[in-house]
Amino acid sequence: MRLTDCHNIDDFRRLAKHRLPWPVFDYIDGAADDEITKDRNTAAYADCDLVPNVLAGVAEIDTSVTIMGRKSALPLILSPTALQRVFHWQGERAVAKAAEKLGLWFGISSLGTVSIEEIGETISTPKMFQFYYHKDRGLNRSMVERCKAAKFDALALTVDTIVSGKRERCARSGFTSPPRFTASSLASYAIKPRWALDYMLRDKFALPNLDTHVKEGSGEAVSIAGYFNTMLDTSMDWKMAEQLREDWGGTFCLKGIMSVADARRAVVIGADAIMISNHGGRQLDGSRAPFDQLREIVDAVGGQIEIICDGGVRRGTHVLKALAAGANCASGGRLYLYALAAAGQPGVERALGILKDEIERGMRLMGVKRVDELNRERLRWR
Repeated sequence: MRLTDCHNIDDFRRLAKHRLPWPVFDYIDGAADDEITKDRNTAAYADCDLVPNVLAGVAEIDTSVTIMGRKSALPLILSPTALQRVFHWQGERAVAKAAEKLGLWFGISSLGTVSIEEIGETISTPKMFQFYYHKDRGLNRSMVERCKAAKFDALALTVDTIVSGKRERCARSGFTSPPRFTASSLASYAIKPRWALDYMLRDKFALPNLDTHVKEGSGEAVSIAGYFNTMLDTSMDWKMAEQLREDWGGTFCLKGIMSVADARRAVVIGADAIMISNHGGRQLDGSRAPFDQLREIVDAVGGQIEIICDGGVRRGTHVLKALAAGANCASGGRLYLYALAAAGQPGVERALGILKDEIERGMRLMGVKRVDELNRERLRWR
């Protein structure tokens, strides 16, 4: 299978599975417990049908939106994801450049393998920093100040990871960051020599947004569960989130909101946006899909705060359904991670190009010239 054989996100997933050692692929692909929520995140879109209008004169359409004060060419954010250097040697550099090429928001994780400063210097398009609230207050202050200096456009506090979900695939494979070559996993890496050579001979793995404060940033192997359970502050509450918003002083987003009550609290503390998200099904298995929860939250706080529907997006029509249900835009991580793992920057560009084509085609077939013409009159639930 080659890159030219990839015509949808599932094709990129198959190519990534072919090219990655299985512990690395399972880290991207896996989720918590029985992975019910992960599967539901995408399946939720199938329970909703689009209702098109015709004869609408759609020779010219506009797919752009303004998200958190910055214009985006598509109503789609590339959600921040960790450890991208492990999946392909180009890592966040590839995703950032692809996002800039298409004019999209790009998010970098606290656990990014490229520094805040490099991303700030590399791309001029909108950039978001995903913030984990650490027990180490000095580390928290450092990341905020570095994001200010690098002129990031938004800070997104992840609120659903105070402890790690039980990611059983990672438990079975012993996956760590960076990968630890054990007797049980060595064969899985050895049979993927291209990945192994790129990993060992190219830039050394690091977590540069942590390395000034904690050993986990210096290249010492650690499991993601271990990181969440030892480094992050389980006492994080609304008062601390509000203080972080004040300390940051810029556009502020809460990532991981799922309930109406929490959406209302986000409005009260002055957040600019919320990402309705269950962390890709990687935390609380059995939790509701973001798309299923979207209408309820829109009805409660729509118009008071920007709403981003995060997770499960595999098609351009999924983005259109989220917009019609009331979201300001959609976002996702695996939709580009599979492509990154499959082929680096060319893979990400091809995947985003496919989604762009699907959004444009879908708008024309729906009979809409602008994304704000999508509304619930265009949807029916089964």
